[in-house]
Amino acid sequence: MSHRLLRGVFPPIPTPFSTSDAIDRIALDRNLSWWNKSSLAGYVVLGSNGEAPHLKEREKLTLIEAVRKSAPEDWPLIAGTGLSSTSATIEFTNEAASAGAEFALVLPPSFYRGQMRADVLIEHFRRLADAAAIPIILYNMPANTGIDLDAQATIRLSAHERIVGMKDSSGDVVKLARIRHKADPEFAVLAGSAGFFLPALSVGASGGILALANIAPDLCAAIYGHVRAGEWERAMTVQNRIIDANTAVTRRWGIPALKAAMDDLGLYGGPPRRPLLPFPEALRSELRKTLRAAGILME
Repeated sequence: MSHRLLRGVFPPIPTPFSTSDAIDRIALDRNLSWWNKSSLAGYVVLGSNGEAPHLKEREKLTLIEAVRKSAPEDWPLIAGTGLSSTSATIEFTNEAASAGAEFALVLPPSFYRGQMRADVLIEHFRRLADAAAIPIILYNMPANTGIDLDAQATIRLSAHERIVGMKDSSGDVVKLARIRHKADPEFAVLAGSAGFFLPALSVGASGGILALANIAPDLCAAIYGHVRAGEWERAMTVQNRIIDANTAVTRRWGIPALKAAMDDLGLYGGPPRRPLLPFPEALRSELRKTLRAAGILME
């Protein structure tokens, strides 16, 4: 049944910090109440957009508990749990499960990336899956980790009954097609960016974990809905409409821009946690122009 929950659009939600650098629980609840009314399928916490590397363990568990409490009961909660060692990843994954996470999204260990051969990563993920209290979603993000989990390793891992899917942020649609064709039929493939969401769906992806869904949840969900209905021209129109906005809040300006966009929409983005710096005011008008062109910001 796990793969059936991994369909549709999931936002990797940013962590709201107050000006004193504490997690702002009131702002989090306010954001969640807005997202809860959208066409999203669930939530991802402790992803790269959630600034997970900058959070203490207690903060991570607090976030999981808070989101699980405020999210619709039937929306799955996915938590990023990858750490540098296999044992630490197992321990934190099970703590995340106790806090309310239903899936673990796990980056490959990357500090000793020169030794992270395919056989090493396969062993790591299999040991994790054997010991984890919740199903595992592989997280391939070579831009940050320097490791590109190849198609053959992913296909082999898909045979494990507790490894139920992958989020791929590489943008290699040919690789996604191969995985979808060769992996276990119940293995879910999730696009890691709205920039290639439609191409990923066209080769069999079941959904996406999309930063843009934090500020344009219904536009992202519309692409998925049009594909499900066989309305490919309409899906392409929406896909083309959001490309520049997605680039602005991901590869071009990143988390600070995403948080600034949330502020402009009446959500709470707030400051990132240092060493990241707030979005420059000098670029604010350009960001707003891009959001307006996509139909995300209406003022």
